[in-house]
Amino acid sequence: MQISTNTVQGVSSALTEISSGSVDQNMSPNGTAPPFSSLLHDAVGQIHVLEEQAHQAVEGLMNGSGVDVHRVMIATEKADMAFEMAVAVRNKAVQAYQQIMSMQF
Repeated sequence: MQISTNTVQGVSSALTEISSGSVDQNMSPNGTAPPFSSLLHDAVGQIHVLEEQAHQAVEGLMNGSGVDVHRVMIATEKADMAFEMAVAVRNKAVQAYQQIMSMQF
């Protein structure tokens, strides 16, 4: 499975924005924050970009077009970390959903 470096950066930047409270700066004119779904959509898009960058770096290395091995490793690790973070966020969201669904009122 190919993972893009941009995806990892997207997920990490979205999580950083959420945790640092900078999401408030991205509020719409009526004072409401963007929907969580749009933050997730942007994060997944950035993960895809990181994956594409890693893929291009690997192809450049394989073709001998002057791409250094360390740059390829950095790009693939960024993509891998972003994907792992996205999976962890997904797992936590599913866990939270399951907890909410198991609550009895």
